[in-house]
Amino acid sequence: MFRTAITISLISMSTVAAAQDSTAYDFDGSFEDATFGVENAIIGHGLVIDYISHVGEMLNRTRTDVGSDVTLFDDAQVFVFCSAVLSRKMMEADPNNIAFCPYGVFVADRDGAVTVGYRHYPDGVMQEVQALLDDIAREAVGE
Repeated sequence: MFRTAITISLISMSTVAAAQDSTAYDFDGSFEDATFGVENAIIGHGLVIDYISHVGEMLNRTRTDVGSDVTLFDDAQVFVFCSAVLSRKMMEADPNNIAFCPYGVFVADRDGAVTVGYRHYPDGVMQEVQALLDDIAREAVGE
């Protein structure tokens, strides 16, 4: 079972774990293969990766600094990107939707269990972005 840095309870559904705030799909392969799959899926949708956040490295590097001996992830990265078309559409509907930009898809390896996922967005117009993130995550895991 995958757990984010913010503790949330998860509900298992076959190969997908859904939490109140995120969805994660199991990946049958290595962390490196999963990150390659996410990169290709994002680029395949005509999008550009703005940044790759190395969350796992940061958490491992700083764990003793914050008084912890817990290793949360063997590795974890968040791929950050935007869609000019969707972002404009979302912000024309409500300029406050800027709070949800940029978008991200994560890859996490916890004790050899690799997952690919994304956080959920509010109902309404932002569901179009969530559908894109779901397409990217599913493509990356081979669904």
